[in-house]
Amino acid sequence: MECKAFDEQLVRRDPEVADLMDRFVSVRLIQANAMDLGLFQFDYDLTFAVFFVNADKTIYGRFGSRSSQKDAAKEISIEGFRKAMQAALELHQNYPANKAALAGKKAPEPRFKVPEEYPSLRGKYRPTLDYEGKVVQSCMHCHQVRDAERELYRTQGKAIPDEVLYPWPMPDVIGLAFDPKEKAKVKAVTSGSSAQKDGFIVGDEILTLQGQPILSIADVQWVLHNTNGPAKLKADVLRGGQRLSLNLTLAEGWRRQSDIAWRPTSWDLRRMATGGLLLKEFPAADRRKAGLSDTDLALMVEHVGQYGDHAAGKRAGFQKNDVIVSVDGQTGRMTESQLFGYLLQKKMPGAKVSVGVLRGEQRVNLELPMQ
Repeated sequence: MECKAFDEQLVRRDPEVADLMDRFVSVRLIQANAMDLGLFQFDYDLTFAVFFVNADKTIYGRFGSRSSQKDAAKEISIEGFRKAMQAALELHQNYPANKAALAGKKAPEPRFKVPEEYPSLRGKYRPTLDYEGKVVQSCMHCHQVRDAERELYRTQGKAIPDEVLYPWPMPDVIGLAFDPKEKAKVKAVTSGSSAQKDGFIVGDEILTLQGQPILSIADVQWVLHNTNGPAKLKADVLRGGQRLSLNLTLAEGWRRQSDIAWRPTSWDLRRMATGGLLLKEFPAADRRKAGLSDTDLALMVEHVGQYGDHAAGKRAGFQKNDVIVSVDGQTGRMTESQLFGYLLQKKMPGAKVSVGVLRGEQRVNLELPMQ
């Protein structure tokens, strides 16, 4: 949801939100140029993100989540924003007595202090916008920070690690879905998921995670984002008016269930891994007609890039409606996101990967160049 549209809804739908905002000093950042990366670490694929920050830069919480390209407001609501603000004000009233509980909300030391220091962005942008000339071209977008981070690994010939390739995981990767009209109240638990096995049920409200007060879904994501490898997270939960403690288990490779294909930053991943090909799941009925099972790899080429590095797939011979059935000998079912992970962690720029394609009733073997 665009900031302007969100602001209009605040006044029109929930005057209490507007009143609450009067208790904050509101600052809006409209570009990533000169952004303090030591303070402003958030999901850079968002179009709307909020920080609740003390004047001494202690962070009370974050607000703003997204998991869809078409529905940007799926995980945010005016009601959820109001409750997050109320919780932030409560934390502020108890500050600094609660400062220790907020320590985990502080961002880790960044590799670069501002985006312009990333090698792929250095010299291309200035700290301020060019209001006297090409203002649009001089504006750095937030997603370019994530692009630059991944490009750094790629140009050094290193595998992009899970925490960089699959940033800000939605809680559904571990089986939890939250009500966007609440702070962090569980509205669904996936059957057979780690969250279900850990004892979470619908209606649970997560009060703290790893000791951090939780104001929103974004706060849950913050903890997940900063947890690498297998782990057991400590959760304080409110259930039926009673407070209890649960563990939230993160298994090996848990991040890789994330859907990153919707993200603007996946545009550059397509350049690196698939040469500009946009891939979609082959429909179940078409799978059966082609003799493919539900466990077989079957990704249909929905779009073939036409220009520059995004035309590498086209130059390699790929066509729209081709169905990819094998990649580097892998024939098991994968999503486009999982294919990104396989190629970007195992194949470096300059490599050529063997790809088997169904084109109508014909089997075609092609080579996809890594970039």
